Parts: sequence; structure tokens; C-alpha cells
Amino acid sequence: MATTHRTFAVIPPETAEVLAPVLSDLADETIAAIAVEVPDYARAMEGAFGRTVRRGVEIAFQRFFLLVSDPAADVRSASETYVNLGRGEYHAGRSLDALLAAYRVGARVAWRRFVEAGREGGLAPEVLYDLGEAIFAYIDEISAESADGYAQEQSAAAGEAQRRRRRLVRVLGEDPPASEEAIRTAAAAVGWELPRRVAALTLAPGERSGGDDSTSSGDALDGAAEALARRIGPDAVGAEAAGLACVFVPDPSAPGRRRQIEAALGGARAALGPSLHWPRAAASLRRAAAALALPRDGLIVADDHLATLLLGADPGLAAELAAARLAPLEGLTAVQRERLLGTLRAWLDRPGQVQAVAAALGVHPQTVRYRMGRLRELFGDRLDDPEARFELGLALRVAPVR
Repeated sequence: MATTHRTFAVIPPETAEVLAPVLSDLADETIAAIAVEVPDYARAMEGAFGRTVRRGVEIAFQRFFLLVSDPAADVRSASETYVNLGRGEYHAGRSLDALLAAYRVGARVAWRRFVEAGREGGLAPEVLYDLGEAIFAYIDEISAESADGYAQEQSAAAGEAQRRRRRLVRVLGEDPPASEEAIRTAAAAVGWELPRRVAALTLAPGERSGGDDSTSSGDALDGAAEALARRIGPDAVGAEAAGLACVFVPDPSAPGRRRQIEAALGGARAALGPSLHWPRAAASLRRAAAALALPRDGLIVADDHLATLLLGADPGLAAELAAARLAPLEGLTAVQRERLLGTLRAWLDRPGQVQAVAAALGVHPQTVRYRMGRLRELFGDRLDDPEARFELGLALRVAPVR
């Protein structure tokens, strides 16, 4: 109120005595004008709404007259009235426009009546000018108080909505899974329509997605997930879950959804779990989290790596399988081992197709024949046994998992 106090300080204190006669009717006149000129307040000023408006108008004029009489008066106790008016406007579902318009109507009515009373009471024109400046500085002050109340409620509501959405994500991702009733309740709290199917999208820690940094702290993970969810669309919900920035994407197989996800990621490394019925959302999150361990860039789709993920589910057993089945290569140098591993992998993908294997490896077909001869020396007839070839293929997948 410092600026307002200085504005009132130039008005002679006896001005209050000249203006006092208009105070008794000023509230009624102002309320009538507001009802006519402010469309949102055009309804009858009755009931709780009318009492609130009348009380606000009366306190406004009382505080104004007190400042005219004593510019140093402490009128801070009345501020809560205008803060509460701002809060009330938010809860009524209106913008601040109507309330601020009502303040301007009140200022105009008061100014007109004050000028009339001032002229009749012999106030100098300079005093009337100063009085007009004080009125509008005062209106700016109470407008700011109401704006503060409105912003407080808006922020509180946004924070509550954010907390509820974060809770929904965490309930969906609970392990062991939450009950269907718990998920329904959390979804209803934020107005999220439960989709038929849902998939978890997890952002790798330390990645940047659309300019947002993701770190290991809970708040940062919440923020990264929420930003990613907004870019995907209004039906996606994101927050920290299972120690990761997680977004649950409804109907992940819908046309164009994959492109939407990739565009939202902007090249960041992330994993997409399988599309499952919403009660199994936690299983999609577990699969997406496992897929993040794979040495892949960009978007890792868990369903494209099921065999590798299966091996990764029991790393110890997978390592034992790899060690046992690839034991014939142990005596080779690192260079020899890598060349034969690459050739074996390409051959298992294209059994008997020397030209195709050579093209895949970028070598001459004769090189492939030489290497396959060496592999047959090492593995013998296991290269012709379907079961043995299957186990060799699994063993070759273990290195990416590890």
C-alpha cells in the first residue's frame, strides 16, 4: 500500500468531512450500477453472492475514507476481503474480468459523486484532481489483492490436479499391481477415461526429450514425464514411476500413434512396453524398464526384442548358456573370436546362403566359406542340429543383454 499512502498524503484531511454525506448512499448506487453494467453480475444481488458483493463495496469505501482522513492508517486487515473476492471468482468459474470491471464501475460512480460533493463543499480543483488520482490508485491496489487471491486458488487447483495425475501414474505402475478399483478411483479423480489398452513409455535417465533434462531426482523425473506426456497428447499421463520418467499412452496401436510418440521424443532414448489391458499397465512398465537395458538408440520397442528380454530376465542363466554353447571359441584371439561370432550370427540368420551372408558381412563369399569351415571344425555337427542352432542363437543374444 506504500504507493497508495503517498497518493492520499497530498489530500487535505478535511476533505473527508466534505465527502462524508455521500457515503450512506454510495454502496447502494454502486451495486445497482454493477448489476446493470457488468454482464456476469447482472443477476439479482441477493443471497450469499449479493451479501459478499455488498460487504466488499462497503469495506472498500470505508477503507478509502479512512485513508483520506489519515493517509498513514493501517488498512492491511481489509486486504483479505479482496483476496477472498478473487478466490471466489476462481471457484465460481469466472475470469477476473468481471470483478475488475465491477471495481472500475465503483470507481467511476464514486468519482462522479465525489466531484459533485466537492464542488458543493468548495473543494479546490487541485484537490479534486488529487482525489481522482487517489481513487484510481486505490482501485489498482484492491484489484492487485483480488488478482493475488485468484492466482493463489488457481495455483492450488493446478497443484492438486498435478498431484492427482502423478498418483494415477504411480497406481498404474504399482508392483505388485494395484486393484482395479484403486486404478478406477485414481483415474476418476483426474477425469481420465480408462482406455481399452495402454502401454508404458519410459525415458532413459540422463536423456533430453524436447529440451527437457531428465535426472535421477523424483521432481525432475516427474517434470520430464509430464512434459513428454503433454507433447504426446492430452490423453497421455506422465510422472515418476519405478524410478523412471514414465508416460502411460492410451491406445498405443492407434493409427499414427507411433509417429506421435517418436515426434514427442525428439530422438531421445526411450522404451515402449507392450500394449496391454489397463489392469496390466504395471506389466507394460516392467517390460519397458527392462528394454531400457538393451544397447539400442532412439525408441526401443519391447515387443521387437522379446527373445533378448527373455534372456535378460535371468542374466545368470543366460551367461551360463552363452559360456557353455560358445565354449569352442574360448581358445581364439579376440579378433578371431569377434570375426567368427559375427559370421556365426549371420549364418544362423541365413543358413546355407553364402552370398547373402557375405553381403551382410561385407566380405567375399570365399571368406565366408573359409570361416564356416573353421566354425565346423570348432562346433562339428552341432551346426546342423536344429536344437543346437537354436541354443547358439540364444547364446549370441546374451552379449547385447550383458
